Amino acid sequence: MAIRDLRLVHSSDLHVDDDYTARLYGGDGTAGLAGVIAAARDNAADLLLLAGDTFDCNRVPARLVERTAALLAAADLPVIILPGNHDPAVADSPYRAPCFARPNLFVLGISHAERLHFPALDLELWGRAHRDYDDMVPLANPPPRRARWRVALAHGHYEPLPDRSTPLRPSWLIGDAELAAAGADYVALGHWNRAVRIGGAGCEAWYSGSPDYAGSVNLVRLGAAGVSVSQLALPAALRRAAG
Repeated sequence: MAIRDLRLVHSSDLHVDDDYTARLYGGDGTAGLAGVIAAARDNAADLLLLAGDTFDCNRVPARLVERTAALLAAADLPVIILPGNHDPAVADSPYRAPCFARPNLFVLGISHAERLHFPALDLELWGRAHRDYDDMVPLANPPPRRARWRVALAHGHYEPLPDRSTPLRPSWLIGDAELAAAGADYVALGHWNRAVRIGGAGCEAWYSGSPDYAGSVNLVRLGAAGVSVSQLALPAALRRAAG
């Protein structure tokens, strides 16, 4: 039986907090996340991808961690979370709280190592979480592909030809060679606030941008016609915050 076309919603850099982000949304630091979840549900997404910095830091209050986990659990679809440089998978990560132990929440580097496989969708996901606050190579050492579709997640700064010879450079670098070696149909990126495609011809590697800056999420379609990516505008209230 043929596998149907897939629809994924990709976002990043939500920076849920009770400080700067909360002020953007009238005191609710989870408002941007709620808008992203609504966009995924309204567009019948099979998966929601959050490519790093969902939390602004690992010191957000417990009540905010619980509210965030409850919103994600209520999304009623699988949510794949990649810890970024702001919210790495360290010992005191919010993602280790019991409230994140929900069947639809998949946190790379914590609940799962680096790979996820959804056999019913013939889809695999691969991503290297930030596990500390030090430099790392987000797309290093991709494993062999084992499904019809592969989506990679990475959180870092794109440079076509990264120079890692000196620490006096941007960290967490992602280069064209690593994008190609990932062997992915789509690379879901985080760290930049604007929505933009990067890489060479034939490479579907995209930053989604942050909801408060881009005012949109990426809608990714995987199907017989190939891969297509478009930006979905978030609700008007969130776009006003972005402006």
